[in-house]
Amino acid sequence: MGKEIERKFLVKGDRWRSLGKGVLYRQGYIPTSGKQTVRVRIIGNTGYLTIKGATVGHSRLEFEYTIPLEDAQEMLDHLCSHPLIEKTRYKIPQGDLVWEVDEFMGENEGLIIAEVELQTENQAITLPDWIDREVTDPKYYNANLAKVPYSQWKK
Repeated sequence: MGKEIERKFLVKGDRWRSLGKGVLYRQGYIPTSGKQTVRVRIIGNTGYLTIKGATVGHSRLEFEYTIPLEDAQEMLDHLCSHPLIEKTRYKIPQGDLVWEVDEFMGENEGLIIAEVELQTENQAITLPDWIDREVTDPKYYNANLAKVPYSQWKK
């Protein structure tokens, strides 16, 4: 059984850009009737199917599997709700952790979020100087950004 424990933060400035290489992600969500999510994702030339359970605290169950690229593309085109999530992800090592900074495009352009996966919910972390404020909130989940994109938020 997989378990995801993560915290999300807004990013300030541009210093983080020089700390990691960006990779293009395209992903979408297959509609469900509960609090679980089913995500289809393409990273480079690899497709993934991910199933996530409901969030409890900062944790949720997560199961991820590689799938053929053609299947992932078909699912994104025909099974997933739109708009799709398009972003460039930068992986930035800091001590024992790897920060993932997502710079969104399309309907979520202008939003930049850093997230860090933890071993325990109470794990102490040192925030890099390019981290702004914490936004570990369902509003910032990619699945919710696909439903209510950043461009539709009241500024």
